[in-house]
Amino acid sequence: MADVRAPRLGARTAAGRGLQLHPGAWWLWALSLGTAATRTTNPLLLALLVAVSTYVVATCRPDTPWARSYTAFVKLALAVLLIRLFFAVALGSPIPGTHVLVTLPEVPLPHWAQGIRLGGEVTAEALVFALYDGLKLATLLICVGAANALANPARLLKSLPGALYEIGVAVVVALTFAPNLIADVQRLRAARRLRGRPDKGVRGLLQVGLPVLEGALERSVSLAAAMDARGYGRTADVPAPVRRTTAALTLGGLLGVCAGTYGLLTAEGGTYGLPLLLAGLAAALGGLRLGGRRSIRTRYRPDRWGLRAWLVAGSGAAVAALLALAASADPDALHPGVVPLVAPTLPLWPAAAVLLGLLPAFIAPTPTPASAPEEPS
Repeated sequence: MADVRAPRLGARTAAGRGLQLHPGAWWLWALSLGTAATRTTNPLLLALLVAVSTYVVATCRPDTPWARSYTAFVKLALAVLLIRLFFAVALGSPIPGTHVLVTLPEVPLPHWAQGIRLGGEVTAEALVFALYDGLKLATLLICVGAANALANPARLLKSLPGALYEIGVAVVVALTFAPNLIADVQRLRAARRLRGRPDKGVRGLLQVGLPVLEGALERSVSLAAAMDARGYGRTADVPAPVRRTTAALTLGGLLGVCAGTYGLLTAEGGTYGLPLLLAGLAAALGGLRLGGRRSIRTRYRPDRWGLRAWLVAGSGAAVAALLALAASADPDALHPGVVPLVAPTLPLWPAAAVLLGLLPAFIAPTPTPASAPEEPS
C-alpha cells in the first residue's frame, strides 16, 4: 500500500500565508477611498463609498480579532456625525439660511466671544451643511476602519522598510505586551477573589499592580536579552555622504509632502499641490531606501507584492484619481448647493468610478478560518 501522509500544519499555514494579500495593498486601497471621500460632499457618492468599503470588508474580512474593529469604526463615524450636527444646532453655523426649523433660547455671551452663539435659530441650510461635512469625515473614518479590518497589523509592521525597522519592532513588542498585561491583571484579580481578598479600590489596585509591574519588568529583561543575542540594534557602516544624503532626502521629502498636502486642501494651491506632493513622496521614499542600508537583517517569510496586490491598490488609486478629476470638471455635481437648498443628484460617471473599488471583492483571496499556531520546523 502507498504511504499517504497528511501535510504538516506548518506547510499548510505557509501555503495559506502565500495566498494572503499584502497588507500594504489594503491600506493603499482604503486610503485611496478615503482620499476620494475628501473630494466630494455629495451624500449619495459618500454613501456609495461606504457601501463599497462595507461590501469588500464583508467579503474579504478574515476571521481574526482585529477584523472585528470595523464595527467600532462605524460606531465612531456615527458618533462624529451626531456630534457635528449637535454643534451646528447648539453653536450655530456661519451658513446663512431662510428656512428656520426651530428657535432655541439664546444665551448672551460677552463681547470677546463675538462670532460664537449658544442657541438661536436653527435653519435647514445650516443642518444640511453640517450633515454633508460630518458625512465626509464619517466616510473617511469608515475607510480607515476597513483597512484595519482587512490588513494584519503584525504583517504590516513586518513589511516596513529597513530604515523604520526599529520603530516596527517597538510597535510589535507593544502590541504583544499589552494583551499580556491585561491577562495578568485578570488572573491576579481572580486569584485574590478566590482567596477572599479585595481586588477593587486603591488597596486592591496597589496589591494587583505591583505583581503585574514586576512580571512586565521580568518579561522586558528577558526580551532585551533575547534581542541582544540575535543582534538587534546593530547597524552597518555607511559612509558619511550617504548618511547626509539620506537625511536631506527624508527631511526634504516630508516637508514637500506637508506643503503639497496643504496645497491640495486649499483652493489657491491646486496648481502646485499635486506636483509638490509627488516630488516629496519620491524624495522621502528615496531617503527611506538609502536609510535601509544601515539595517542588517533578514525577513522570515516576507510578504510578496504580487499581481493581486497591484490590482487592489490600483483600483483604489483609480477611484481617488477619477473623483479628483470629476471634482475639477464638474464641481456642482460633487458639491451640491446649500444656499439655496437643492436636492443632491447622483452623477453617473463618478458613481461608476466609485464602483471600481469593488474589484478587491472579486480578486482578493478567499478568507480562511484562523488556524492553529505553526509547529516548529
